[in-house]
Amino acid sequence: MRSTLARVAAAMVLGFALGGPTARAADPDPKRWDHVVAAARGQTVYWNAWAGDPRVNEYIAWVGVEVKARYGVTLEHVKLSDTAEAVSKVVAEKAAGRATGGTVDLIWINGPNFAKLKEAGLLFGPWAESLPSFKYVDVEGKPAVRSDFTIPTDGFEAPWNMAQIVFFYDGARVRTPPRSAKALLAWAKANPGRFAFPDPSNFLGVTFMKQALSELTPDKARLLAPATDADFERVMAPLWAYLDELTPALWRAGRAYPKNGPELRRLMGDGEIDVGLSFNPAEASAAIARKEIPDSVRTLVFDGGTIGNASFVAIPFNAANKAGALVVSEFLLSPAGQLKKQDPEGFGGFTVLAMSKLSSEERAAFAAQKRGVATLSTEELGAHLPEPHPSWMTRATAAWKARYGVR
Repeated sequence: MRSTLARVAAAMVLGFALGGPTARAADPDPKRWDHVVAAARGQTVYWNAWAGDPRVNEYIAWVGVEVKARYGVTLEHVKLSDTAEAVSKVVAEKAAGRATGGTVDLIWINGPNFAKLKEAGLLFGPWAESLPSFKYVDVEGKPAVRSDFTIPTDGFEAPWNMAQIVFFYDGARVRTPPRSAKALLAWAKANPGRFAFPDPSNFLGVTFMKQALSELTPDKARLLAPATDADFERVMAPLWAYLDELTPALWRAGRAYPKNGPELRRLMGDGEIDVGLSFNPAEASAAIARKEIPDSVRTLVFDGGTIGNASFVAIPFNAANKAGALVVSEFLLSPAGQLKKQDPEGFGGFTVLAMSKLSSEERAAFAAQKRGVATLSTEELGAHLPEPHPSWMTRATAAWKARYGVR
């Protein structure tokens, strides 16, 4: 991740030197939706999206079937292990002077990657709030749909999923699960090897670090502004002290880490750990339904709350198939697309829509979905904690590798 981001940053310097993108009259106007739909028919959209979870991949494949049948748009899932791969393509194409006909039409994007492309002027838009289904989005109750890791989206990306950290545990073996970062440390020391989090090169791993830091730091407001050399080590000191104690008590004593969320889930299924975490509150229920983990697994959030955010899609400035990308984004945001996504036996990702803005039939369809035995109610999940500014994640990942990276 560190080397990839460094390459992206270097290429961006070159991109700036060559000048930012300019508006093109041929770009589709999302306010003229009929024209967008007509222009999209026959296009092939290359959606660059993380492919680390089979359930998410299956949902994206279903979206492809639907947009083909409804709009005549072909969707190709360009499967990524790291979103920075797509960002590097866009930046390299800008540096090469490729202002049209780009190879990336749509990106599942968040945090530092969005901040970098937006700052460099390498995104098409604004367009998101002109989509027909944006009027259903819960902008009042879910402010994260307009703020990506504290960065205002300004219509340059559209929300399509809500996420929040939950900790899952096997209730057959853990009678009193820990409900704070400090309690988790005490539990892990008393039960060595039974807790794990993914390598922080993965978003779930670094999100665990952010969760702990948000609880441990005495200056939470500082995390909402960019990290600087002046006080980075001072702000991070409570987290390093915490991890110094936790690491020897981790699965395999911190000498190895699960690669990602699905691998962490497998450890629970194999009985190698008793406590883990997910960024999808419905993941444990879906895994129980698939018999991947014991049916005694349950979830919780810390008493002080857990970090949450929205997932977004963005369109690069030089995308070859912008009309098709807009149509796919609209379908992701539509009640039909959101309902399928929230199916606990599939993806299980929570909706970004406000039930009060839907028709009675649509509300009934959402209400009929069962959350699953391990999924908390909306009230139990509570209001989520805000994400720190993206610069903290970038620096923290590099610093963690230097301190604790697998050798």
